[in-house]
Amino acid sequence: MTNPLSLTSTVRLNNNVEMPVFGLGTFESEQGKTTRDAVLWALEAGYRHIDTAAIYRNEQDVGAAIRASGIPRVEIFVTTKLWNREQQYDAALRAFDQSLARLGMDYIDLYLIHWPVPPYRADAWRALCHLYEQGRCRTIGMSNYTIRHLKEVLADSPLVPAVNQFELSPFLTRTALVDFCCQKGIQVESYSPLARGAKLGDPTVVAVAKQHGKTAAQVLIRWTLQKGYVVIPKSVNRARIIENASVFDFSLTQKDVTILDGLNEDFRTIRPGFMQGEWD
Repeated sequence: MTNPLSLTSTVRLNNNVEMPVFGLGTFESEQGKTTRDAVLWALEAGYRHIDTAAIYRNEQDVGAAIRASGIPRVEIFVTTKLWNREQQYDAALRAFDQSLARLGMDYIDLYLIHWPVPPYRADAWRALCHLYEQGRCRTIGMSNYTIRHLKEVLADSPLVPAVNQFELSPFLTRTALVDFCCQKGIQVESYSPLARGAKLGDPTVVAVAKQHGKTAAQVLIRWTLQKGYVVIPKSVNRARIIENASVFDFSLTQKDVTILDGLNEDFRTIRPGFMQGEWD
């Protein structure tokens, strides 16, 4: 990772692809103008990393906004994801083509398996490896995989995933999973770094924010970056999109980071019922 951190900082993945450490998430961003505006505002603010997924049903709007921005495609890192119902090998290849068509692009920077669905996750990973070998996505990985799921992949495939994207915040630190990823050279990527707003009033976070003249949201995002994670806070509000990116003009002290680390309470905001017993 470049040092000091800036909005243009990247991290080098295990296949030497440079991934921006900061981006815009689009989970639950409504189709149409809402998503297009959010992506355009983010790009205008200097974001160069946009995260979407087939199940979000806004890939078409993400692609349209990127084209409308006038920024060369090569300068923007785009992530999308393979949904659960399409994880059989041939279905996964078709799903990739469909995502590519909706985005209006001829390649994807990062393609992720969205959830570790039994019994197809091995097929899904085999399909992603094929797409990567064809050069149709620059790098591949997964989302919401636990240590058990990652061990399965590593035991059966010579290709190590580049990224594991999962929920992380000071209230959900998932230390064992983070450590495992780091040991295996898998980049950790945090979604829901703001715990979907549920913890912005936490007294400890508010106190740290006050010391730095920043908002609670900015402190939570800065914590994530200083831990070495890629982070994709989501917003469709222009002011908040700008606020979320205004985290590169201050640093948390080591004492701040330690205090925030101590807030862990395994607080999850995403609990998919279809994965009962399979994602823990």
